[in-house]
Amino acid sequence: MAHNSLEIPGLTAHLDRLVHHHGGTCLPEGKPHAFVYFITIKNESDRVVTLLGRKWMILHEDGSRLVIEGDKIVGETPRLAPGEHFSYNSYHVTGCRARADGSFHGVDEFGSHVHVKLAPFDMVIPEE
Repeated sequence: MAHNSLEIPGLTAHLDRLVHHHGGTCLPEGKPHAFVYFITIKNESDRVVTLLGRKWMILHEDGSRLVIEGDKIVGETPRLAPGEHFSYNSYHVTGCRARADGSFHGVDEFGSHVHVKLAPFDMVIPEE
């Protein structure tokens, strides 16, 4: 995220749904829990926004951190006119409880750097 990045009123990101899967043998050893998350980014601002990438920080209960930063959002650079939204899903695998904190960044139609934060969410492994 650029230092001069703006948060635009009306540009929001929220977690629609979080689903836990105990994947058994199809997941990496030591990380048998997959959390599939569904996110919607809405543009209720007064300008066109193009989302170019994301940055996430995942803090695991065991103290390890994972930073995910990169271009595009699930391979796309969505262009959102006022009133439009972009929804997607992705996943994270873990062996312990974790908290995800993230944001999305891009540019508006005037070339200004913009970002939108996603409220942190917890990935809690259900009691068996």
